[in-house]
Amino acid sequence: MSLGPYQSRRPSILLALVICLSVLSTGFAQTPTRSPSEVVREFYKAMREKRFRDAFGISIYKPAIDGLSKQEYQDLLPDFEKMAVAVTEKLPENLELTGEQISGDTATVFLTMVDAEGKKKFEPATLIKVNNIWILGSREDQELVNKAGKQFFFDARINAHHNDVQDMLTRISLAQVIYSQQNAGRFADLPTLIAAGLVPKDIEGTATTGYRFRVAVAADRKSWHAAAEPAEYGRTGRLSFFLDAGGVRSGDVAGKPLPRSPAKN
Repeated sequence: MSLGPYQSRRPSILLALVICLSVLSTGFAQTPTRSPSEVVREFYKAMREKRFRDAFGISIYKPAIDGLSKQEYQDLLPDFEKMAVAVTEKLPENLELTGEQISGDTATVFLTMVDAEGKKKFEPATLIKVNNIWILGSREDQELVNKAGKQFFFDARINAHHNDVQDMLTRISLAQVIYSQQNAGRFADLPTLIAAGLVPKDIEGTATTGYRFRVAVAADRKSWHAAAEPAEYGRTGRLSFFLDAGGVRSGDVAGKPLPRSPAKN
């Protein structure tokens, strides 16, 4: 019994299908993995263009960026923009790579940087291979990121803010010394120190450090103390700070002002 035209066409259809699958399979197998140098180049390009999800997605920070909600990403955007400036300001717009070294699942790519004097110097960038894909970063740092997950960037911000606050309090202390030397031993409140150009004006807000600063001066202006509390506890900082003649103290009091004489443990 004849099957008509279908019978005569069936072998050619099957052959075409086999050839098609073979071509597709070969194509997938030959898809090249980006080299360490290509990953580095794409990372810095994405950072310069402020495509932070793309940049962090090819680095050890992928678990931290992937877990962020839209609102959390927006909250961290100012931090990412600062990071972009920090990592790209010393790099030529046309990124110069001078070579790469690969040893097993670790690679080093050498970049040409420009220092403050305009001189070129070489800096290494470390990469590791994960699931046969090169990503930017070290194995040790990857473990820290994996452990923290999406909280990683918030923790990094908080640690940076804690350091910034201590630096700012030290700056306030020095400003008071200078002001008192120029004003017969009298101290000044925060607006006066700002007006005198002794501390930056952005200390009045929380955008830069994530903290609210206060300076209290005695009625006779012969003594003073300063304090700082996180603008958003758990997001911009965890420690509250207090500064007087005894120096800087800090403690976690859930975002509330630190007592002048905190209880000793």
